[in-house]
Amino acid sequence: MFEHRRQQLLPRRAFLFRLGRFAGAAFLLVGISWLIGILGYRALEGMSWIDATLNAAMILGGMGPVAPLQTNAGKLFASFYALFSGIVFLVSVGVLIAPILHRFLHQFHLEAEKEQAEEDKEDEEEAKAAQEESDAD
Repeated sequence: MFEHRRQQLLPRRAFLFRLGRFAGAAFLLVGISWLIGILGYRALEGMSWIDATLNAAMILGGMGPVAPLQTNAGKLFASFYALFSGIVFLVSVGVLIAPILHRFLHQFHLEAEKEQAEEDKEDEEEAKAAQEESDAD
């Protein structure tokens, strides 16, 4: 899914394509969750399509229901849907942030490895110079 830390940084175009795929997955998750809420409100509360859509969007967005709930089944559904929506929000944010955070950390590791390689090279040169001095004595 992501490149290994020893691999080169993904080119910008490929990274943007990856970011688009992950954003698409996050929006698909939100869309499916919204549809679950719409259908739940339609079936359990008998709301019109527009009212069910509004209530599902408000719960999914964290704002709470707009119309008062009339049935016990609708109230239970709204309770579970609100908890489900909170988890969907967290997962969606994680899916959106994952490629960005990975790229940042990958770039950090590549720079750290480059600096370590330069330090190792300097240490080898110093050791070689010290060996040559001791051989000359």
